[in-house]
Amino acid sequence: MNGFMSVVHGLDRLIGLDLILHTPGGDLAATEAIGSYLKKHFSNDIRVIVPHLAMSGGTLLAFAARQIVMGIHSSLGPIDPLINGLPAHGICEEFKKAKQEVEANPATIDLWKHIIAKYPPSFIGDCQKAVEWSTEIATRWLADGMFADIDDEKQRKVKKIVDSFGDHGTTKSHSRHYMADQCIDLGLNILQLEEENNDELQDAVLSVHHACCYTLGITSVVKMIENHEGKTHIIAIQ
Repeated sequence: MNGFMSVVHGLDRLIGLDLILHTPGGDLAATEAIGSYLKKHFSNDIRVIVPHLAMSGGTLLAFAARQIVMGIHSSLGPIDPLINGLPAHGICEEFKKAKQEVEANPATIDLWKHIIAKYPPSFIGDCQKAVEWSTEIATRWLADGMFADIDDEKQRKVKKIVDSFGDHGTTKSHSRHYMADQCIDLGLNILQLEEENNDELQDAVLSVHHACCYTLGITSVVKMIENHEGKTHIIAIQ
């Protein structure tokens, strides 16, 4: 959050924002704070560009945009939150399955007792709240941004996208990759980087991306937030 505040300060907020994202994701609270901050300053005039990966929280942040730019090699990912490295939605499904099987066959209680006992107190409730939180953020940002000008079937279209990216039963794995054509089929507003007349944009995006990855690869830098004027916020491992 401090990094975004630093690089956004002093920018012309009337011309909108192109946000190039390359991230495996992160904390749900931080994602909501960053997305809300950017939307407050740039309203719905945000375009997210994904040169390679914007997974998990990165996908959720991309949902705050009016349009997402992707190449044929770009990926978004499931937005179901992780708690202690475990998929919250998957934990909720497991608990639901345990309840159903025990009600149907009480003899299975000994089996499920040992499985459920591995979770700390209130863990399942925290997972349920995290899933609800992620769903709420995605639904609100898509409805207010990408689908703001759509009245007919807005709710259905937004729900389809949120369910497709947020339901662990559908995604199967938190690390699953959704390519540009799949994102288009699900209803997201995607501009494909390789489309005709996009050569200049493609060259600019990939130049920034390659420079960023090169920096991350040969230095101790682990996080970098930079604007087009050269103002940079860097976190490095000593």
